[in-house]
Amino acid sequence: MSDIIWPPAYLPGTTDNYVSNEITVAGLSAAEVWRQLDDTRAWPGYYSNASGIRFYDGGGPLLSAGARFRFTTFGFAVEAEVVEYVPPANGQAARIAWHGWVEGDATSRLDVHHAWLFEDLPDGRVRILTQETQNGQPARGLAVTKPNPMLNAHQEWIDGLAAAAKRAQQ
Repeated sequence: MSDIIWPPAYLPGTTDNYVSNEITVAGLSAAEVWRQLDDTRAWPGYYSNASGIRFYDGGGPLLSAGARFRFTTFGFAVEAEVVEYVPPANGQAARIAWHGWVEGDATSRLDVHHAWLFEDLPDGRVRILTQETQNGQPARGLAVTKPNPMLNAHQEWIDGLAAAAKRAQQ
């Protein structure tokens, strides 16, 4: 199975916060799931924690390598730039990752790496994996909150993503 490719500054276990969410779904392909994440207009329809998505420089609503966008999540207005963009291909996992940040001083600055992997598996199944690492005081607060809000929200995101891909098959 494939793994997330981590920039050194965001390697899990070395950051202030890290979560990993994964599901395997029958009857879907990586290409079908990709379409739902790639088109940011769809996000609010299946993930309640994403709003106000807008792109810079005339880009969007589809993600692309180097795309700059902004969205609100976990109460933060996050600036983001797509740093990995590998659409699904035969025998190769699809990958999207963005570096996100919230400007601020030492108590409010937040830096994240949020990565996705969609991998076709035997017997018509797809693996959907999302992992995120965060650095900064807000990340330290999220890491000790119980229940873990990032873990739970990302589970909603991947479950909603799979459900949206299933609906699109209809």
